[in-house]
Amino acid sequence: MFTDREEAGTLLGERVADLRLARPLVLGVPRGGVVVAARVARVTGAPLDVVVPRKIGAPRNPELAIGAVGPDGEVVVDQELAELVGASPAYIARESQRQAEEVRRRLEMYRRELPPWDPAGMDVVVVDDGVATGYTVLAAVRALRHRRPASVTVAVPVAPPEAIPRLQAEADTVVCLLTPSPFYAVGQFYRHFPQVSDEEVTELLRAHRPRPAEQQ
Repeated sequence: MFTDREEAGTLLGERVADLRLARPLVLGVPRGGVVVAARVARVTGAPLDVVVPRKIGAPRNPELAIGAVGPDGEVVVDQELAELVGASPAYIARESQRQAEEVRRRLEMYRRELPPWDPAGMDVVVVDDGVATGYTVLAAVRALRHRRPASVTVAVPVAPPEAIPRLQAEADTVVCLLTPSPFYAVGQFYRHFPQVSDEEVTELLRAHRPRPAEQQ
């Protein structure tokens, strides 16, 4: 049980620091993941940016992820789960388009003041406040591979045990502090788990992220 996202980020940052990455770049998954990522960036001394995938929720249960849309538009779907919950191909296509539009909206908002960091050649650390199925983070990892980073690490405070092999198959390294079972929702492992606004995300980026011209 973590007190809040800030505590989880500090503890996670200590584990990421132990990896001794040569050129770390911390990318938070909005919204709550950026709060955790900001602490990871502070502990490791790495720059902070965002990567914006979006969950595809199940019909009548939007919190259950049956897949995700990556920041490059690539769609990742658990076909077996989609069939189980009655998500038709038409539903998945509609929801994928809707979430892709939300990805674009958020990127425009977060990029308003500062251009993105280029992950090419950097040791990218993708941070969220936790994963349930892992598909949202998985979509982010796949999109980042096209940008030619030196390595991709997934770092999360908490995840169910069955999600870890899925992430390990795509990322170079997976750092996870807790893998409890049973697992119902990320928020159950935080004493304080408030909603995070777009304005908070923008402020964290402004406070922690230097401009790309400052890259070494």
